[in-house]
Amino acid sequence: MTRTAQTSTAGKQMLTEQIYAHLRNAIMRGDYAPGDALKPQDLAKEQCVSLAVVREALVRVVGEGLADRLPNRGFAVPEFSDRRWQEVAEARRTIEPVMLRMSIERGDVEWEAQVRAAHHRLARTPAFVPEEGEYYSEAWSEAHRVFHRTLLEGCGNPVLLETFDRMWTASELARRWSTYRNPDRDGVEEHRRLEEAALARDADAAAEALTRHLTLTAAALTGDTRREPAKEA
Repeated sequence: MTRTAQTSTAGKQMLTEQIYAHLRNAIMRGDYAPGDALKPQDLAKEQCVSLAVVREALVRVVGEGLADRLPNRGFAVPEFSDRRWQEVAEARRTIEPVMLRMSIERGDVEWEAQVRAAHHRLARTPAFVPEEGEYYSEAWSEAHRVFHRTLLEGCGNPVLLETFDRMWTASELARRWSTYRNPDRDGVEEHRRLEEAALARDADAAAEALTRHLTLTAAALTGDTRREPAKEA
C-alpha cells in the first residue's frame, strides 16, 4: 500500500470514528425519537462527509444496539416496544442475579471495598445535566455501569463478565428511555438496597433486589410501570 493510500485510509477511519461518536451521542441525548429514521444521505450532507463514511458509522451504531438496520428501509432508532429490549431484560434477569450470588459467596474484603466505593461515586454523581439533554448524563451513566459491574466482579468468572458487558451495551438506550418514561422511580433507593444486601452477604435479598431493579426498567418500556409493594432488603 502506498503512503498516499495509507493516508487516505487513516483519514477515512478518523472521519468514521467522528461520525460514529456524533451519532451515538445524538441518540443517547434523545436528539432522535424512538423509531426515527437515520438517513445516510441526509447525515452525509449534514456532516459534510461521504456516504461510505456514514454507512460505516451506522453499522457500528447498529452493532451496539442503538439503531436497527431495516430490510429495504435503511436505518432507524429502535422503537420503544421493540421485543429485543424485553429479550435483553429477560437475559439480564436470568444471568445477573446468579452472578451476584456468586459474588457474595466468593467476593473478598477488596471486593466489598470496591462495591462501597462504586456506590459512593454513583450516589454523588449528578444524574442529569441540563446541557446534556433530558437523559442521563454521561458521567452518571458510567458511574452506574461501574457500580453494577463491580457488584458482579466478585464472581471471578471472566466469561460471565464479558456476557454482562455485552448485555449492558445492548440495553443502554432502553435504560435511558425507561427513566425518561418513569421519572418518579426511586433509583437511589434501589441502588442503596443492592449495596446493603450485597455487603451484608444476604444473597437472597440481593438477588431479589436486583431482579426487581431490572424488571422495573423493562416495565417502563411497555407502559407497565405499576409498582409492587417493595420488600425490605
